Amino acid sequence: MNATLTNTIQAGLLPPLAPPPLAKSPPAATVRAARTWRAEDLVLRFSPLAWLKLRMFLHADHVEIGGFGISATDDLLYIEDFATVRQTVTAVTIEFDDESVADHVDRCVDAGVVPARCTRAWVHTHPGGSAQPSSTDEETFRRIFGKNDWALMIIVARGGASYVRLAFTAGPGGHVEIPLRVDWERFSRELLDNEGGFDALFSSWMDEYGRNIHRRPDLLFSNVDTLNPIGERGLPSHDTWDRLDDLYDQSLLEDDFLSWVEAVEEVYP
Repeated sequence: MNATLTNTIQAGLLPPLAPPPLAKSPPAATVRAARTWRAEDLVLRFSPLAWLKLRMFLHADHVEIGGFGISATDDLLYIEDFATVRQTVTAVTIEFDDESVADHVDRCVDAGVVPARCTRAWVHTHPGGSAQPSSTDEETFRRIFGKNDWALMIIVARGGASYVRLAFTAGPGGHVEIPLRVDWERFSRELLDNEGGFDALFSSWMDEYGRNIHRRPDLLFSNVDTLNPIGERGLPSHDTWDRLDDLYDQSLLEDDFLSWVEAVEEVYP
């Protein structure tokens, strides 16, 4: 993500997380409640369908994928949907297409979704077991989202781990890690609301994946068949990390061979 995306997300038109000041002083009970607020009370929740979509994208290939969480109108820490933009990915990098990000914001605004609901929750995946942010993740979050009044970094790993950080600039500013939960109690209602339409829903997710997720050709990963778990001979295919291990072992063998050749040349010049 670069300058255009930065300008889009850091635009001063984005509304703040907190509601505007009240015209008169709040009741004493409200003030007392505010004073007893605790960071431990904060939880990021995903709707079941948003979570299933994210997990489907996560397991489609051994690459990182990224997108934006769409927050609920009355609860910005409730992710109702997960939306991707056109991007080029590898096992360790994601590069968003700036024009596609701008189109995403335009679509949301046309649908009545303000930018604060569709650009502040940055979601991406890790194809390994760790959900801890990398140095690149930290730099991207600081550079792109650091000037917003609030933002979320959400990482979900293939191994099942998750990481969520809420950053804010109000007052002295700061950040806090918060847990991630899935609102499975809502699942029965979503099943009823989408009765008879799940085939079309899943097809739309697959179409979105094919339209937006573009794997960068790379020598290290070009021979890895991550979509097909069974190779042509009926044996399990190597995943990305096995392939890297093979290349590392091969490099060690080549170094040993070169050392042996040099030793022979010294004995028999």
